[in-house]
Amino acid sequence: MFLETLKLLVLSLWYNLESFIYFFLPRRRKDISGEVVLITGAGQGIGRLMAMEFGARSTVVVLWDINQDGVKETARLAKQSGAVSVHHYLCDCSDKNEVYRVADKVKREVGDVSILVNNAGIVTGKKFMDAPDSLIEKTMEVNTMAHFWTYKAFLPAMIANNHGHLVSIASAAGLVGCNGLADYCASKFAAVGFAESVGLELLATGKDGVKTTIVCPYFINTGMFDGCQTKWPKLLPMLDPSYVAKKIIQAVLTDQVFLLLPKSIYLVVALKNILPMKQGILLGHYLGVFNVMDNFKGKNKKQA
Repeated sequence: MFLETLKLLVLSLWYNLESFIYFFLPRRRKDISGEVVLITGAGQGIGRLMAMEFGARSTVVVLWDINQDGVKETARLAKQSGAVSVHHYLCDCSDKNEVYRVADKVKREVGDVSILVNNAGIVTGKKFMDAPDSLIEKTMEVNTMAHFWTYKAFLPAMIANNHGHLVSIASAAGLVGCNGLADYCASKFAAVGFAESVGLELLATGKDGVKTTIVCPYFINTGMFDGCQTKWPKLLPMLDPSYVAKKIIQAVLTDQVFLLLPKSIYLVVALKNILPMKQGILLGHYLGVFNVMDNFKGKNKKQA
């Protein structure tokens, strides 16, 4: 017990010092050229921008989406950005059998995926009692269960090679509950817990070459949350999609486990866990959490 406690104290001191140093100095970035990167929900928004960012780093880019025109356009842009090769597939990530079928096709035609980006997501934007059961189920299937099936499909090869990267595009709503987003928050809380747990499982089994990055941004200005308003835009801004995509790529290149955007979310999450409940609710009112979905419109049919 004495030796383990001493080890804990010494390493804790070192890790905090290391973190302090990296606060001022940039972390070393790994080379991902030649890696096979698969992005779900790549037909538009953050998925498209990430495809271009990964393509610019000489990777093999694999794109999944349910929108054929959208994924074709993303493929064109990713190729222009410098990707070694680009492959696009129609895939409904809410359908387990389709995920497995298309995954097998990718492995035959492209090879083993070494960077998996679970980006596909949907939002109903309805109060819990107003949301049809079918939409609640679809939210969980796309935002959560799809991650299970893609991991099942592509993680075995990463484990065998002790090399790879799992990227979960979750949400700040997966860390802090939000009025009007019960099903969405539930799906994102589950996505965060799943990704974190699998990451720990990999470490426990000695597969430290397979990295995990969990991304929890505030609302991104892609149209998905059209109509939502932020009470304090300087503190909690609607995020620019290009900025978010670049920060995600940077997090992957530096093996950052958690990426919260903007940085104020780190403080919000910390306060949530230490404040008395009543004070937490008071803070929620102050930050506008209770009213952020009041004017929600979401994507129109053309955008969707």
